[in-house]
Amino acid sequence: MTERIPRRRPGRPRGAKSGDTRARILAAATEEFGERGYEAASMRAIARRAGVDPALVHHYFDDKQHLVTEVVEVPLQPDRLVAGALDGPLDGLGDRLVRAVVTAWDSATVRPAAVAALRSAIGQGPVSRMLREFLRREIMHRIAEHLDEPDAELRAELAASQLVGVIMVRYVLEFEPVASLPTDELVARVGPSVQWHLTGRPPGS
Repeated sequence: MTERIPRRRPGRPRGAKSGDTRARILAAATEEFGERGYEAASMRAIARRAGVDPALVHHYFDDKQHLVTEVVEVPLQPDRLVAGALDGPLDGLGDRLVRAVVTAWDSATVRPAAVAALRSAIGQGPVSRMLREFLRREIMHRIAEHLDEPDAELRAELAASQLVGVIMVRYVLEFEPVASLPTDELVARVGPSVQWHLTGRPPGS
């Protein structure tokens, strides 16, 4: 469950005097995520580590998901991207997920940082752990919650594996012709596969 800090009246909360306050919060978040992982870290713990009021953390960052994207310096919030794709009929979810991912990664302002974050996620160390927990909780788990199936977690992970495969081939390895394939064609070819993992039935089920 996303931790919520009570909102204060509009304007900068008391204590937000220093120009480096935001940087202190980011540094504290990096340490907290690195030591405790994404799941166990909390906005209040980050505030304590930074030596600021929790409301001040909320003034600079909407929520923990926003903090993660700032820590890894990716100008994209994957949880919001997935939430947008989930907003619609289940039958078209596969196409919407592929289109949302490809459209975001095609952006020149997103791709370099996103590729670096992906390489960190598949590596070792505290940042890798934090990213993996974030992706599992805020992307795969959200997709699974959208499915009314007993094996929803498995379906979400298999669908995600298709999306990660496209990202690796198109943006990291840059293999042709996938790297240059128009978005509409990529959606038409990959979307049905993602949809089958989400809502299809394996033989003999």
